[in-house]
Amino acid sequence: MRPFELFISLRYLRTKRRNGFLSLITVISALGIALGVAALITVISVMNGFQSELRDRILGVTSHVVVSSYQDLEGGDTWRQVVDTAARVPGVEAGAPYVREQGMLTRGSAVSGVLVRGILPDWEEGVSDLAGNMQRGSLEDLQPGAYGVIVGKTVARNMGLDIGDPITLVAPSGQSTPAGMLPRLKRFTVVGVFDAGMYEYNSGLVYAHVEDVQKLYRLDGRFSGIRLRLAEPMDAPQVAERLREDLGGSYFVRDWTQRNRNFFQALHTEKVVMFVILFLIVMVAAFNIVSSLVMLVNEKRGDIAILRTLGASPGNVTAIFMIQGTIIGLFGVLLGGASGVALALNVEGLVAGLEQLFQTQFLPGDVYSVSRLPSELYWADVAWITGAGLVMSFLATIYPARSAARTDPVEALRYE
Repeated sequence: MRPFELFISLRYLRTKRRNGFLSLITVISALGIALGVAALITVISVMNGFQSELRDRILGVTSHVVVSSYQDLEGGDTWRQVVDTAARVPGVEAGAPYVREQGMLTRGSAVSGVLVRGILPDWEEGVSDLAGNMQRGSLEDLQPGAYGVIVGKTVARNMGLDIGDPITLVAPSGQSTPAGMLPRLKRFTVVGVFDAGMYEYNSGLVYAHVEDVQKLYRLDGRFSGIRLRLAEPMDAPQVAERLREDLGGSYFVRDWTQRNRNFFQALHTEKVVMFVILFLIVMVAAFNIVSSLVMLVNEKRGDIAILRTLGASPGNVTAIFMIQGTIIGLFGVLLGGASGVALALNVEGLVAGLEQLFQTQFLPGDVYSVSRLPSELYWADVAWITGAGLVMSFLATIYPARSAARTDPVEALRYE
């Protein structure tokens, strides 16, 4: 036997009401909740995808953890000792030394300020995705003493560079001569072009062999630090803390979450704001449930009075309308959840189809760093979005249900 509150609630939902407008509001309420939940799941999944895509691109060029000294690391076996110490920390997969200096590229009248990163090609493959990002050339073309340089595709395009082209690298610090201070410069040869997928790296970062950079900047074999790659980038803060303990106070350890904190904090803030804005759709739909139930209570006052005279308590009447409103919300949440999951899993293909249909590109590659619409669905997001929708639907039933419970049978039946 079903509880009679549930039985009556289902009867009210199934029967054709005399007031068609009331039924329309009920349908709109359910569809509004479905639309809000579907939009929330889809948008949050797309923002998760953008965040993961940008994080992967950043980590493909930058390091998970950087170990540096308050003075430049000495050459010889010093940097190898740091790498060996770091390798004993669980989670560290590889390490490589690097040199980081500011410079300026010139070719004819074209000038570009860049960050020069000196690397050891054999070690670099273990700590970055540079080898996989190469459009032309390869890391093996960086040979000590050959003064080769790998530039980003934006630098190559702006300065008209291709493999084999000469280019001059100017160091910011000069050298004293009888004619005065002259800048140090060296003619390099372009041996490769990379595409990191982000404009700031493609336009402001160049790679050269570490020995060539050390000679140009007169570093006497010193390194700027050690770059480490982890098995799980999200464990970087814990690994960095362990490295600080193992290496001692003479070394400075920073992880990628510290170096890019502002960027990812901005993404998180944008995600929260989008959630709040879209959740307003669910709240509007919940208010529709309130108005729908209030009008239903007014229409069914005679039925409520008869139920009260037959022995139904105010709690029974409250339960009838709360169950009815919850069922409306549950239907909307389930419909919206299923639609949102389907959209989130197929949004990239749908956008590609729309681009092909309208012969346009919504995210041009020359304008945006991410030219597609990535989506990453987290079931935890689905759970709390649908849960929040159900809670809002339930709360929307309280006032109309309590209003129905306060119906006076005598007053309601007086004019029946």
